[in-house]
Amino acid sequence: MRIVYVIGTRPNFVKTAPVIAALRTRLPDARHAIVHTGQHYDRAMSEVFFEELGVPAPDHMLEVGSGSHAVQTGRTMERLEPVLEEERPDLVLVPGDVNSTLAAVLTAVKMQIPVGHIESGLRSFDRTMPEEVNRIVADEFSEHLFLHSDEAVENLRAEGIDEERMHFVGNTMIDTLVALEDRFRGAGTAAGLDLEPRSFALVTLHRPALVDGELLPETVHRLAALAREMPVVFPVHPRTRKKMEAVESEHPGLLLSEPLGYVEFLSLLADAGAVLTDSGGIQEETTYLGVPCFTLRDNTERPVTIRAGTNTLLGLDPAAIATIPAALSDRPAKRLEPPPLWDGHASERIADVLAPE
Repeated sequence: MRIVYVIGTRPNFVKTAPVIAALRTRLPDARHAIVHTGQHYDRAMSEVFFEELGVPAPDHMLEVGSGSHAVQTGRTMERLEPVLEEERPDLVLVPGDVNSTLAAVLTAVKMQIPVGHIESGLRSFDRTMPEEVNRIVADEFSEHLFLHSDEAVENLRAEGIDEERMHFVGNTMIDTLVALEDRFRGAGTAAGLDLEPRSFALVTLHRPALVDGELLPETVHRLAALAREMPVVFPVHPRTRKKMEAVESEHPGLLLSEPLGYVEFLSLLADAGAVLTDSGGIQEETTYLGVPCFTLRDNTERPVTIRAGTNTLLGLDPAAIATIPAALSDRPAKRLEPPPLWDGHASERIADVLAPE
């Protein structure tokens, strides 16, 4: 058995690490080759994750870097094809919905290599989102679809996907979170910033709809206003920082930092009183941890987090940031249960499908 794992971005390292570990345990004599496309190429956004998650060093570095969707996807396909020719895998495993995922699926399928898609069946029903297109294509051409939430079944049925290809296994990102829980609970990142648990808001923003256009100046202004009511910690994505520098030179009241390591970030996430984000994965992590999340988007491909009661969709409207304090005061104190199969064992269920004992 020869398996190639194609990973390119920070969240997808988190989703794939436990799958690699589970399959290496189940198939110790197999070839497990890791391809890092380099879609996230900043060290704080990529290599540090291999160190923290215990994933072996990549066997192949494609170093595709940034570029337009077409350039990034094409460059990945061009550089991945000879790797797959060399590795001759029986299976290519890809996570999520980024350009690296799309490129890997297209390359493998054209080479008649079976594909497994981790985190299959998510839909925002907004095809203006590049990720939505990537998801649809990945699910159409993958042989094994690993679903992490129940609505994914209906989404795929509606697209005519054969149910024999679907495997409801749960959320592999939560596997990583569970495995690291003792470490991040004891990391004390908030205390190191002189912040009391539940007293502060944590912010992550990176999507082009917010960062590249006219909404960014108002978003920064609204975050500064929120910071007058509660501390606001903002680890700034390199893409976002570059855009913020063009808005203004100072951001009074905001605690800005470089991107954090995953354990440090989870430590802040677990202690936050609220999280404001446009990230998909953070909607999931806050749901498992029971932390109130406010998503600055018009839609989400993770409606399970809204049904769980932890996530509020604010819309793509920076003015809605002002509603966060009132919304927090109205929240019930009861800890809500995470969605089905978000239990730390999703990767083992993937191994049960691919390498039954």
